[in-house]
Amino acid sequence: MEQEPFYLEVLASDRREGVRIFRVIGPLTLRTFFAVQEELRHAPSRLKIFDLSAVPYMDSAGMGVIINAYVSAKRRGGNVAVVGPNYRVIELFKLTHVDTLIPVLETVEAAEAL
Repeated sequence: MEQEPFYLEVLASDRREGVRIFRVIGPLTLRTFFAVQEELRHAPSRLKIFDLSAVPYMDSAGMGVIINAYVSAKRRGGNVAVVGPNYRVIELFKLTHVDTLIPVLETVEAAEAL
């Protein structure tokens, strides 16, 4: 089985200082877990936005990355938001009730307003 390509782009917000946007392209899984964790360590910010609009699917390790970022952000007085997930990813958020903790929004602009 061929692995799907994965790419992570970390951007600073043009609208608000202290906001980082993590644009994930490809599956967010155990295979990509450590790359995302490493980027999170090197991108301290008040608000972390995960743009998941190009994520076809996510497993429990991928969910763990987002939950870990949320817990870490809350300890430091920050926040995490998720943007643009597809139906499969939204269902995972609902099934695990993570959607009650982490805002799931349609656009990066909406998330930047948090």
